[in-house]
Amino acid sequence: MLNTFLKTSLYILLSLGLSGCASTSFSDLFSNYNQQMQKVKSAQQRGDFSQALALVPERSESNGTYNLSLLEKARLEFLASQHQQSQEDFAQVYRHVQQAEQAAKIQLSRGLENIAAVISNDNATRYDIPYYEQSMLHSYQALNYLSQHDLSGALVEIRRANLVQNKALRANQKALYDSQQKMANKGVSAASLASKYPSMSTAIGEVKNGFQNAYTFYLSGVLYEAAGQANDAYIDYKKALEIYPGNVTVQQDVWRLANSLAMDNDIQLFKKRFADDITKGLSQGHSQGYSQGISQTAQQKSPSGQLVVLVEQGIINSKQEVSIHLPIFTSHNDVRFYSLALPRYQNRLRHYSGLSLSYQGKRYQSQEIVRLQSLAAKQLQDEMPAIVTRQVIRLIAKEEIRQQMSRKGGDIGNILAAIYNIASEKADTRSWSTLPDSIHILRMDFAPGTHEVEMNINGNKRTVTFEINEGRQTLITLTAIGNYTHYQSINL
Repeated sequence: MLNTFLKTSLYILLSLGLSGCASTSFSDLFSNYNQQMQKVKSAQQRGDFSQALALVPERSESNGTYNLSLLEKARLEFLASQHQQSQEDFAQVYRHVQQAEQAAKIQLSRGLENIAAVISNDNATRYDIPYYEQSMLHSYQALNYLSQHDLSGALVEIRRANLVQNKALRANQKALYDSQQKMANKGVSAASLASKYPSMSTAIGEVKNGFQNAYTFYLSGVLYEAAGQANDAYIDYKKALEIYPGNVTVQQDVWRLANSLAMDNDIQLFKKRFADDITKGLSQGHSQGYSQGISQTAQQKSPSGQLVVLVEQGIINSKQEVSIHLPIFTSHNDVRFYSLALPRYQNRLRHYSGLSLSYQGKRYQSQEIVRLQSLAAKQLQDEMPAIVTRQVIRLIAKEEIRQQMSRKGGDIGNILAAIYNIASEKADTRSWSTLPDSIHILRMDFAPGTHEVEMNINGNKRTVTFEINEGRQTLITLTAIGNYTHYQSINL
């Protein structure tokens, strides 16, 4: 009996040791990431970013979740206006992403990770940063450079953000098809999964994929304009418009540059496409400086500059764990029902009123440019066939191990294996969980000089003072989390 107990115990220790090959900590393997981050997000919700930073779990550089921890820290450092440290941490993540894209290193590391994942869970694998998170990494890095008045550095980052989206667009369709085929080969159809897995349709909303981010393209356009590269700005404003066609601010910027660059064909197209939207937006006070509507030319009658406000609201939801039961073919070709632990997002979207800006007796309203919660939910939905396939392989392998331990170790081996299987069956709830939920934009024309406006967001009013230079942009980044609000003004 003692010998059997030692053998079974040794086997479990070996399993944990294999997990150690992927440098996964015990807490990462047996507790959900969202649970580890709850106190961090609570401190973030209060606006206590120093406390939130102190609560982020420490991980070694070899840990599979290390890059994600760096992303959380860099985001919180950005919120705390620690731009130099935030820049260093984002840069380190980017270096790791570049290294991970080298095929030889991926193959070498993934072999050990996959062994560990088969006998534990997906938390034993390295966290691969989704494309939408990569684009936000570079967007924040661009803002870090701008805070140090380094426009050229910001432009490098914004080009990287655009490259991420272009790469994702090429890779997405094939990856989605391949993962669906692999899941079907394991006996799980898309229909059977959809019938059991909780819907995320409300959280996904109208986004078409989980990586196209109109905000990064819009920010790119703003920075290209600041650098005097109007053609590049026009291209990226148009990309933002393709993703978020109803945003009146983006429509107006596309129209303005179409006239400035004499894009005659586009002008005729845009007259038909969104003349009514721009007129409606003007009547509702979405923006200023387009009082002549669709007939306005790019030439201003009086000197002016522009105020661009980027409004971050809320905190993105964390993934939750859900268990579903599916019929699965075992290695003996018989069908059994298994319980799968899968990640999901709550099927809801918070409502945000956005920014209301008052100036000279008029009120202007921001408009949403990206819903990161929707991108995250769509990304997870597209990943689900691959996640389920790995889960099926893992469940069958664990069942085989349990049967072997039962035959060799009797009841003790069977019990220990069953306990380990239950304890290790955890969904991978890792994601960049300190990101904002929604981002709005607002753009207005002002005469050169110092201006004061009243900003109202979430019922919090404050007077904001900024400087406008002729023919230039002034960028204000505004963060609103609960009752916490903070802004930074940058002259581009």
